[in-house]
Amino acid sequence: MNIRLLTLLAAVELGSLTLLLANLATVHVPVVATILGPLHGCAYIATIIGTAMYAGPRSLPTLLAIIPGVGGTLAMATLRRRTRLPADDPAPGTTR
Repeated sequence: MNIRLLTLLAAVELGSLTLLLANLATVHVPVVATILGPLHGCAYIATIIGTAMYAGPRSLPTLLAIIPGVGGTLAMATLRRRTRLPADDPAPGTTR
C-alpha cells in the first residue's frame, strides 16, 4: 500500500464527512446523502484496511484510523512522523 493512496483515502473520508454534515446542516438534499454516504463508508473502511496493511494490524496508526472522520488523517500524520516521509514520497522500499 502506498502512502499517497492512503493520504488520498484519508482526504476522501474527511471530505465526504464534511460535505455530509454540511448538507445535513443546510439544505439537506437526500440525493447528496445517498451519494456521499456510501462513498464515505467505503473510504472509511478502505482507510482502515490500507493502514493495517501498511503499518500492521496492531499498530497505533491502525488504531487511529478507526476513529471516524479524522482517523485517517491522524493515522497519516503518525505514519509520516514515524517514517519521516514528506507528503509526496512513496512508501519505503517502493519506487516512483
